[in-house]
Amino acid sequence: MSPTARSLGDHLREWRQRRRMSQLDLALEAEISQRHLSFIESGRSTPSRDMLLHLAERLDVPLRDRNPLLLAAGFAPVFAERKLDDPALEPARRAIDMVLKGHEPFPAIAIDRHWTLIAANAAIAPLLSGVADQSLLSPPVNVLRLSLHPQGLAPHVKNLSEWRAHLISRLRQQFSASGDLMLDKLLKELLSYPAPKTAGEVHTDYAGIAVPLQLSTKAGLLSLISTTTVFGTPVDITLSELAVESFFPADEETAAILRSLALS
Repeated sequence: MSPTARSLGDHLREWRQRRRMSQLDLALEAEISQRHLSFIESGRSTPSRDMLLHLAERLDVPLRDRNPLLLAAGFAPVFAERKLDDPALEPARRAIDMVLKGHEPFPAIAIDRHWTLIAANAAIAPLLSGVADQSLLSPPVNVLRLSLHPQGLAPHVKNLSEWRAHLISRLRQQFSASGDLMLDKLLKELLSYPAPKTAGEVHTDYAGIAVPLQLSTKAGLLSLISTTTVFGTPVDITLSELAVESFFPADEETAAILRSLALS
């Protein structure tokens, strides 16, 4: 191990503290003694691979970050990271395409851990006609940048202040949970955009259950709420970081507009 390499104890301690868990909390969750956990963190005891993976599971460590834990303990990495065009991921890619297509005429997208657009259904294109800076639509497209950039969708979002606050909060939570520095960089970029004016904003309280996206389009004002779908039992890093964001009409007017756009 090089002088700058981090020990297993350092990795475990960082994830435990990130999850705001004491040694006792984690020991109880993992059903081991606090003394045993203390010995593992101090380096006085070397856990088995199964114990290490068990602790990582209890700490909800992302698959991408479990391999460094294994390496720090002297074990070989377990989790593969394949490109999306790898034949092994073809069933997953088909599943994503089916979900996206099946959601039409309502919009849906697939994104990776950095909010990079992986795929989108046909209902997305009409929503992007107002984007002024076409470079924002050049791959790789970051959907948060596209949403909040002053030359992107931001001028057309009628509840921009609350939508921006919602997206920023999600990104902060994601960075806090993962420690991914790319997300921190993206967060700082989004926060550097001009603060939206609140005068004249449209606000609709959907019984306090969701923050809607109020998007002005050539076809009319769309009110959308979204859900996020992830794969339930991934053992591949790439697959574990994919998510499908599906948008649903929040009112009948929006549903009618989206159906008419699909027919045009």
